Amino acid sequence: MKEKSPLPNNSGNRLLWLYLGFAFQALISLGLAVYAGIWLDKHIKPGFPLLVWVLPLAIIISLIVKAIKDTNRRGKN
Repeated sequence: MKEKSPLPNNSGNRLLWLYLGFAFQALISLGLAVYAGIWLDKHIKPGFPLLVWVLPLAIIISLIVKAIKDTNRRGKN
């Protein structure tokens, strides 16, 4: 009788958790950036919603840079 291992493709599961963690990190950081931008725009009153656009844009750029660095590191190994 052959016993099946509970996780036949361990590397696939590892990649799944890496991408899932990255997605949650992106969603939470974008949500916090939008909330902080709204809050700061209410208190600073720049005349137009400046920080609501700038903070999430900075987060998106940093997430893209992080994704590029992570994929380059994985490709070299």
